[in-house]
Amino acid sequence: MTAIDYDLEFLEDGRTIGLISIGMVADDGRELYAVSAEFDQAAVRRHPWLREHVWPQLPIAKNPPGVRGMDQLDLDHPDVRPRAQIARAVAAFIQAAGPDVELWANYGAYDHVALAQLWGPMIALPEGVPMFTHDIQQEARRLGLSWDDLPKQQGGEHNALADARHNQAVRRWLAERAAERQDCS
Repeated sequence: MTAIDYDLEFLEDGRTIGLISIGMVADDGRELYAVSAEFDQAAVRRHPWLREHVWPQLPIAKNPPGVRGMDQLDLDHPDVRPRAQIARAVAAFIQAAGPDVELWANYGAYDHVALAQLWGPMIALPEGVPMFTHDIQQEARRLGLSWDDLPKQQGGEHNALADARHNQAVRRWLAERAAERQDCS
């Protein structure tokens, strides 16, 4: 079994979940980071929380001196890609982990929906892409731990790749706690 920890940043309105960025970290050391070239930049900038926490983490093309208006996503940055290209890269990343893959995310319900929507309806998931995501918070609760008990992220919060790396560290920490409990019983 190979675990892949991931995180998505997204814009949601109660009806749709629009991908902004995705970060994935596999147990075999591979990493993937991509930013959608197609999300609604103006909507993200209008959303107070996304504007404060997510927008600054993205590759932004600053306006030249004297040019007024809002900064824009740097569409020429190598991490910025069309959704279809991201979907192919994510499928290849997951499939390269082998036939027995576990996906892990923190509060991962929306992350999994946004991930699955890269390919359309859930029935269209590519071969090897799991139909569910294991949740770090659920595992913590199973072990009798709260949010405050978990290791804290040291920086880069709301950058999808930094968050995925932290998810991996927390998942591994939880696995150690579970093993310690099993050894004691």
